[in-house]
Amino acid sequence: MDGLPRIGVSRCLLGEKVRYDGGHKLDHFLVDTLGPFVEFVPVCPEVECGLGVPREAMRLVGDPESPRLVGINTKSDLTGRMFAWADARVAELAGAGLCGFVFKYGSPSSGMSRVKVYPENGGAPVLKGRGIFAARFLDCLPLVPVEDEGRLNDPQLRENFIEQVFVMHRWRQLLQRGFSLGGLINFHTRHKLLVMAHSVESYRALGRLVAHGAALPEVELQQRYLHGLMQALRRVPTTKKHVNALSHVMGYFKRLLSADEKRELVEVLDAYARELLPLIVPVTLLNHYVRKSGQAYLADQWYLRPHPAELKLRNHS
Repeated sequence: MDGLPRIGVSRCLLGEKVRYDGGHKLDHFLVDTLGPFVEFVPVCPEVECGLGVPREAMRLVGDPESPRLVGINTKSDLTGRMFAWADARVAELAGAGLCGFVFKYGSPSSGMSRVKVYPENGGAPVLKGRGIFAARFLDCLPLVPVEDEGRLNDPQLRENFIEQVFVMHRWRQLLQRGFSLGGLINFHTRHKLLVMAHSVESYRALGRLVAHGAALPEVELQQRYLHGLMQALRRVPTTKKHVNALSHVMGYFKRLLSADEKRELVEVLDAYARELLPLIVPVTLLNHYVRKSGQAYLADQWYLRPHPAELKLRNHS
């Protein structure tokens, strides 16, 4: 756990030729950009439940809330077989220390949302389904960060997912070292500004929870904190929320910067607020002043460096 974050991923996205037609769906961001900073745990429901390559294409049929998995040509029903495998595989993954999962968009086994479900008697499909394996995973491991590879093409959703992955990794490291109230206080303190950028309400609620943590059973404290934390991080930060967090950081430099430095900082933040500069610009300037001033509290804030700089996730807006 002290190594790289572990991310489950549909095997076809890694370039493995496991699709029904013998092809793959290599995702270059996952493999080439993110790959050096994480450990992938590849999963292919169809192959792992015993279906060959190539194989008959499948689709979801029936009630979108509980569809059947059916072969397109033979109409063979593979639902029970896939459910049995999915239950066992999800149980394994629950103990694998995953910090995230990337699903294959549209897959009848691995699509996490908006999967086509066809009516029993033919007709146009509705985009209301979830792949059978993905549904089991989401129901059993609701706090693990998830995305599908299609949504990762959106720069904001991409950054938000990767940020959640690295937060979950740090949380698992906290548990591995041995959970304690002191450890939680340190974890929360270092994540304060990051949570603030997602939700001020959650920032305050988590602060109250930690402040009264000594009165709660340890297991309950862990569960309530992680639930509140991940719920907050699923809210994609807006420019306005980032400006609020950045302004909070600026407050620590009121007595430390010259008049010209303060003016420059205000101008940069204003340009970011008007979307003339990407987030990386004010963050880089603030990190410069953190190092210059030796401000220990800010130096420890994950908000100013939530993920590897090489991923360039804050360069887009």
